[in-house]
Amino acid sequence: MIKKFLVTVFLVLVGSIIVISDAYPEMTFDYGATIRLRQEIWDNVVSLDTIGLSTSGADRNFFRLRTSLWGKVDFNKDLGVYLKLTNEAKYYIGPNKPNAPSNYERLDEDELVVDNLYLNAKNVFGIPVDLKVGRQNFLGPDMFGEGFLLVDGTPGDGSRTFYFNAAKAKWRITENHSIDFVYISNPKTDTFLPSMYPAHYGSLYVDHKKLLNGSNEQGFVVYSRNKIDKLTLEPYYIYKTEKPVGPLFANPKLKLNTVGARALYTIDAWKLGGEFAHQFGEYDGGTDRRGDGGYIFANYSFKDVTLKPSFELRYVYLSGNDPNTSKHEGWDPLFSRAPYWNELIIYTFINETIKDSGPIPGYWTNLHLLMVKFKVVFSPNTNLTATYQHLWADQSTSGLNPAMFSNSGKDRGHLPTAFLYHKFSKNIDGFLQFEYFIPGNFYADDAKNAIFFRWQLQFKV
Repeated sequence: MIKKFLVTVFLVLVGSIIVISDAYPEMTFDYGATIRLRQEIWDNVVSLDTIGLSTSGADRNFFRLRTSLWGKVDFNKDLGVYLKLTNEAKYYIGPNKPNAPSNYERLDEDELVVDNLYLNAKNVFGIPVDLKVGRQNFLGPDMFGEGFLLVDGTPGDGSRTFYFNAAKAKWRITENHSIDFVYISNPKTDTFLPSMYPAHYGSLYVDHKKLLNGSNEQGFVVYSRNKIDKLTLEPYYIYKTEKPVGPLFANPKLKLNTVGARALYTIDAWKLGGEFAHQFGEYDGGTDRRGDGGYIFANYSFKDVTLKPSFELRYVYLSGNDPNTSKHEGWDPLFSRAPYWNELIIYTFINETIKDSGPIPGYWTNLHLLMVKFKVVFSPNTNLTATYQHLWADQSTSGLNPAMFSNSGKDRGHLPTAFLYHKFSKNIDGFLQFEYFIPGNFYADDAKNAIFFRWQLQFKV
């Protein structure tokens, strides 16, 4: 049934393009593909070796092969359609093979999903308003700031996809001033478009579909971008609802408002920036939700020195929930549950924040982070970035699993990281990534050091 549906849709699209081509003689067509191969090794990453191997805390060693095909039709310079299909199969070496059925197959074929499908219209009705409607990414030129609150609409599938089901209107007031208006609807599993070859097992799948979020999520965003000489200022307002579905999400429905702004000032070799946001709302039943979060950084680049070294000092604050009050004061990362300042910590958050996020990694909250970053450029195609990060909790926890958490300390620990990138050719690039976490007294005395290692090769055409 799904195959017939997709074939029908494809034939309709092809037929429509042929018909429309008569009305748009300047129509152009482009297409391409991406193949990404990764190996990841997790040692004590999820539970710091404090929880038995029968749970998600087990170590992992696995390969990920993501393949994507995309095509776009531009009917003219102001109107176009874009489609992207993606699959990411995984092969588990061990010791843990998540989602495996009783016969312990190591291959997870995953799904073939509609990654992006949107209509892009510029200068609508002859006025400076651009529309993008459909499944789309907020990455690259469409990124909101650094992605502090809006970057990944599907955190449950890792980096397989990042899409938002959204309608976005950009009002270009002047060359340096614009406002985006965005409506978002991201369900727990994909209910809008079909997928092929859905998996039939495992806790990360619901009704044979990948678990993408911990709840059904909707949002409305007003985001302003303003450039004044060397200063960039971006105030915003975000309204979000998180509606629980099923037993994996413990909290009642949440309605949350977020008001904030990002600023960036560039002068000579310096970049100075920061962002701060305040959250307020409530759960069904009347419990208040409050939170504050932000970051500040200073970056300096030696552009005329060999290897072009650059240094950055950054501080991050995300409020934590005080267990002694009736309110929930923990920071809600909204649509940014993705690797941000590091990759390893997002998995240790699972056992800490499952009540708020379900079994989805990357629920950044309850955090103070001090980071020193150093980058050198060996050649136009090769660079190395290294960081040292010290992490604290804003609030000590209460009532969490004592096998993993001390429920008294606030020192999360130390985290050095290294990332080596190389571009082999126009179409091929790759990297090596290493992170090493040394837990502090926020965790139980038996918590072990953790290692995250990944290599990647990527081919684009």
